[in-house]
Amino acid sequence: MSTRRTAGIVAGVVAVGAVATAVTVFNLPDPSGNSAGASDHTTPSTAEIARETLVDRETHDGTLGHGLTSTLAAKSGGTVTWLPAAGAVIKRGQTLYKIDNKPVVLLYGTLPSYRTLAPGIKGTDVKQFEKNLWALGYRGFTVDSTYSSATADAVEEWQDDLGLSETGRVETGQIGYAATAIRVDSVTAENGSAAMNGTELLKYAGTALVATVKLTMASQRLAQKGAAVQVEMPDGKKVNGKIIKLGTAVQEGQGDQPDTTLLEVTIGFSGAPAGLDEASVTVHFTSSERKNVLTVPVAALLALAEGGYGVQVVDGTTTRIVAVETGLFADGKVEVTGAGLEAGVQVGVPA
Repeated sequence: MSTRRTAGIVAGVVAVGAVATAVTVFNLPDPSGNSAGASDHTTPSTAEIARETLVDRETHDGTLGHGLTSTLAAKSGGTVTWLPAAGAVIKRGQTLYKIDNKPVVLLYGTLPSYRTLAPGIKGTDVKQFEKNLWALGYRGFTVDSTYSSATADAVEEWQDDLGLSETGRVETGQIGYAATAIRVDSVTAENGSAAMNGTELLKYAGTALVATVKLTMASQRLAQKGAAVQVEMPDGKKVNGKIIKLGTAVQEGQGDQPDTTLLEVTIGFSGAPAGLDEASVTVHFTSSERKNVLTVPVAALLALAEGGYGVQVVDGTTTRIVAVETGLFADGKVEVTGAGLEAGVQVGVPA
């Protein structure tokens, strides 16, 4: 994985060389205390002090795809009689796989199926299931936390439509939950093979395109869930996105090198060009941001003999040196504060 920093930090290093030149060109105060004050030599090239938002970004390579995969395992024992194909999209109410020719159905939710649902059962899992049953078009019951006889009647109708025995009970092995529709990434079992509770059948991911970036721990400050980023597509188009998921991965060391723990950052967005599935992208992370600050080109900074930095304010044919405090460096500019400085003031910039 390659990493390309923007001008922020690099520019700060380059500025030292530029400043050394500026000391000579602009005749700055020397250590003896003889101040240059106003000068009558040729006016240097100038730039305006600007008031703007200064953003320092780090750029990292990423991969466009469907994100990290999850494993789907059998919830009951028997013979595998049907599996979906890799790349298939499965939505609520559709079959995930079949054991002994009985379909296991996808429902939406974050709470796994962990017990048999039957009349008299109460809890959050009951409400989650009833929401799905209602969304599939079955009626005659109230969506709440109680599995009632009316719920059982609707379940019998649902089971009949699936070709199952009409028990009115929902066994843990009859349903599987995912937050949204899923896309089958790979199939790891074979049709006709024997399965036990816990046997891996397939791996899946979400259906939406996401960008995935692996960062070293040195860049973990960038990995804040909900943080805004920009994703640059293969055609150069930039779309806004945000970090939606964080994880870790271990990169095996080569030779005598130790393994490295990496941060896996998943970025959600909209606006990817049509037809893209797997592709390389560039992700721009915001490292730092300063709003409504005064900025000058980094090349305008002067190293003062007494320490610190200054800028040469140009007023017509006269100049004066103003000491400044520096802030954020980014994109060849630097945040500055100093006496009498304001937007529109001209400062010298060495050639």
